[in-house]
Amino acid sequence: MLNREDKDYLKIFAHKVRTLREQQGLSQEKLAERAGLHRTYIGMVERLERNPSLVCIYKIANGLGVHVSQLFI
Repeated sequence: MLNREDKDYLKIFAHKVRTLREQQGLSQEKLAERAGLHRTYIGMVERLERNPSLVCIYKIANGLGVHVSQLFI
């Protein structure tokens, strides 16, 4: 079970993923393809239904063409 602080971290991450994806004009499906992840996974991350592993965070960052740190600020 995640505590409030952990949920806040996930919210920041999910918001940045969605914002960057939309700024680039990417669908969730296209980002998933670029990142090598399943298309439903990106939606679940953006809706805070998944707590992505470090590997998946790197894949998402690569799919967006950004450094991992940009997903947390």
